[in-house]
Amino acid sequence: MLFTTYQLGDHLLKNRIIMPPMTRSRAANGDVATDLMAEYYSQRATAGLIISEGTQISRQGQGYAWTPGIYTKEQIDGWKKVTDAVHKQGGIIFAQLWHVGRVSHTSLQENQQSPVAPSAILADGVKVFVDPEGKGPSAGAGEMLQHSMPRELTKDEIKAIVNDYAQAAKNAIAAGFDGVELHGANGYLLEQFTDSQTNKRTDEYGGSLENRLRFLKEVATAVVNAVGKEKVGIRQAPLTTLMGAIDDNPEETYLAAAKMLNEIGVAYIHIAEADWENAPIMPAEFKEAYRKAFSGTLIYAGKYTKQRAEEAIANGWADLIAFGRPFIANPDLPYRLLNNLPLNSPDGKKFFGGSDIGYTDYPFYKN
Repeated sequence: MLFTTYQLGDHLLKNRIIMPPMTRSRAANGDVATDLMAEYYSQRATAGLIISEGTQISRQGQGYAWTPGIYTKEQIDGWKKVTDAVHKQGGIIFAQLWHVGRVSHTSLQENQQSPVAPSAILADGVKVFVDPEGKGPSAGAGEMLQHSMPRELTKDEIKAIVNDYAQAAKNAIAAGFDGVELHGANGYLLEQFTDSQTNKRTDEYGGSLENRLRFLKEVATAVVNAVGKEKVGIRQAPLTTLMGAIDDNPEETYLAAAKMLNEIGVAYIHIAEADWENAPIMPAEFKEAYRKAFSGTLIYAGKYTKQRAEEAIANGWADLIAFGRPFIANPDLPYRLLNNLPLNSPDGKKFFGGSDIGYTDYPFYKN
């Protein structure tokens, strides 16, 4: 099943193996995608679908040094190099649209402003990657710092961010992407509004579950209206507690979100399972409930092996499976999985920033 084709919207995927978003922090000055990034993604174009690294929709949405944006002409032109390279290799690529919310630092914000959030709550111990000396990604000399205290968004500012998402989606299509994925996971802005412990607002964007889902609904609706529902997916992480984002009733919250997204008609939901040691396991019953709540495509990610991926698809609660770190070190991962070949091991020290080393120099399998 993992190696069969799959129809996702207007696109026939060559297999059910997905390359998920993975921040690599190698954008050039101006947060522009580079020729090196084009090579990296094109090397991995045998995936059924590539979803780009998180790509900020605005300067305000940036939380880490050297991550690419998609809100200036220069950034759009940079991404065109990437999408052209992937398409020349027969690949399909979506852009992940990202606003980090509170998970940022004043040094990354315009005029050293505070990051923004649904509520002014600090996530103690949550750090972000910054470049205090401005040396750039090739130096690989960034620094991890506690994120800055956020301020609460006004309702007018919320509306403006909804518009930023819609414009970023249009920019992504103009840059040649085949679609977009909203980053609604890992404790960033969309999840900060959704989760009960990060949203303490008392207006129509907080309090009840319906209110906490309002921002997600407005963003998803605006993006669908901008580029078409068949070109829109969303990533969620219902049981993770990354970046201090915790919901008191995750099954109730995220199944309600799935039903809402089903009504909006997005093409897929991409579910990131918690994958660290002693992480909460997502029960099969929860996955089956997701299937009942959402009639579109379901993608799962989280330390999947070939065997677990095949089982997930056979059980009916997953359509596609994303393999993260294995894709970093194995540009030909689908071929290796198909033929049960050994996998290269990724070098974690080269994940963020740096040159082609630990990025585009991993070998393809040779007989």
